[in-house]
Amino acid sequence: MPLPPDYHMHTLLCRHATGEPAEYAARAMALGLTEIGFSDHSPMRRDDFDDWRMRFDQLDEYVENVRQAQRDFPQLVIRLALEVDYLPGQEEWIRELAGRHPWDYFIGSVHYCSGGWDIDNPKNLGRWREREAFDVWAEYFAWLTKAAESGLFQIIGHADLPKKFGFRPQRDCEPLYERFLSAAAQHRVAIELNTAGLRKDCREIYPSRPILEAAFAKGVPITFGSDAHAPEEVGMNFAEAMHLAHAVGYNEGCHFERLELQREKF
Repeated sequence: MPLPPDYHMHTLLCRHATGEPAEYAARAMALGLTEIGFSDHSPMRRDDFDDWRMRFDQLDEYVENVRQAQRDFPQLVIRLALEVDYLPGQEEWIRELAGRHPWDYFIGSVHYCSGGWDIDNPKNLGRWREREAFDVWAEYFAWLTKAAESGLFQIIGHADLPKKFGFRPQRDCEPLYERFLSAAAQHRVAIELNTAGLRKDCREIYPSRPILEAAFAKGVPITFGSDAHAPEEVGMNFAEAMHLAHAVGYNEGCHFERLELQREKF
């Protein structure tokens, strides 16, 4: 069975990954992938916003690196994309980024909650013990819902990222998921099956099976992503992700070209 595209991959420009796009492309070819997409962390207006994304003056370099990989691997479909943080009030900046290059897709991700806390950063792990897990999850999914409603993104990344370190609410989160997935369905935004969760403390694909089941019931499309931060992580655990998708009823995933969604069976 052919592997679906790996649409979530980073490069060394984000300052916490290794490898050039050509190395990721070579690994993809070795695995038998026929399509991939680079979606490194986008810059912010201020380069000192945090230390895990490319600087603004590196954006054109990033694009050229991907274009070079496209030239070097003509037998492999390589998409140009970004993983873009959604924060309320940053919408105009995202629109500005969208107009700078002919992107194939944007992955909209929420990494931050109020107070400037990047909830998946191990350096700030202690802040999880200062707040109720449900309150963090509720705020996170409220922002994720706004991201899905914004019209700025084609894909929503790692939809239940707050589980990364194992901090899970005791209260029912189903209403949070329902609002988010309803927004994704209404605005034809895909969610990704992100296998990086299997490499984190939660030891589970993002999103969990119950969320994916609800997504299928609402007709939300899906993509696949390894969230690779090194060439050897390309396509990692895709067999498990495909099995999960099939188990809940999915038999097709999405491709994007110049922001246009196409579906293909897997």
